[in-house]
Amino acid sequence: MTADSGANVQSMTGFGRAEGVDDRYRWAWEVRSVNGRGLDIRLRVGMGFERLDQQIRKRLSGAFARGSLSVSLDLRSHAEQPDIQVNEAFLNTLEEICRIRGQEARIDRLLSIRGVVDASDERQSAAEDADRCAAVLRTLDEAVGGLRDARLEEGGQTAGVLLTRIAEIEELVERAAGLDSARLPAIRDRMMTQIEELLGAGDAVDPERLAQEVAVLATKADIREELDRLTAHVGAARGLLNGGGPMGRKLDFLSQEFNREANTLCSKSSDTELTQIGLDLKAVIDQVKEQSANLE
Repeated sequence: MTADSGANVQSMTGFGRAEGVDDRYRWAWEVRSVNGRGLDIRLRVGMGFERLDQQIRKRLSGAFARGSLSVSLDLRSHAEQPDIQVNEAFLNTLEEICRIRGQEARIDRLLSIRGVVDASDERQSAAEDADRCAAVLRTLDEAVGGLRDARLEEGGQTAGVLLTRIAEIEELVERAAGLDSARLPAIRDRMMTQIEELLGAGDAVDPERLAQEVAVLATKADIREELDRLTAHVGAARGLLNGGGPMGRKLDFLSQEFNREANTLCSKSSDTELTQIGLDLKAVIDQVKEQSANLE
């Protein structure tokens, strides 16, 4: 494993939190991420910050390519008791409407209508509002950075595990290649033995005909193409893991290709040792597929 292996490899699970404060409010962002097929963002902000929805999503989509994200903003006032003013003209109008409709003018309901009660913390200037929104978004950037660091840390660990599994696949492919080089003489010897058992030791065997039959069987059992493709897939997987960036889907596709070649190798096998190598390959490939599902 190289010094840079796993660099910039993100998993899809992690957590980030950041807090902020100004003269009136204290707030905290929490950003959680779990595995997802694509990038799914669920927001819970409230307190009039819904208007920042587009900017929030832009920041998240710029930092992450995949994962199911849950983003929440907890904002609380810590200022002194606000100066409460009642819009009496508006309240009287509402009471008159209730009287005309024959409805009970319950004061608790009327006071909950927006515009009836005006608190001092609502009478802020446009400049104050813009400053607060900018500060809240800066805090979001800190939380996103924390989540990204967590995903990178876990992604680097996962990449290290995957590189180890890829090295195991490469070793198994090399073992299979070593067995393949001795398969043609073994096929010929096995066929000769079987023919002698059937015909008897006194009957001669046409060497040319035997060579033809051995060639036919050797062609059917030839695994060189499978081994070449497995070797190519090993190189491709290493390139992805050492290159960084989103790779989960590509590694999943490679796992399917690995598995296809391993299945073909097992089907062509005529000896127990090669079959066992094929089964070992499938077991390691399953681990690669499982770990790849956690990467962005």
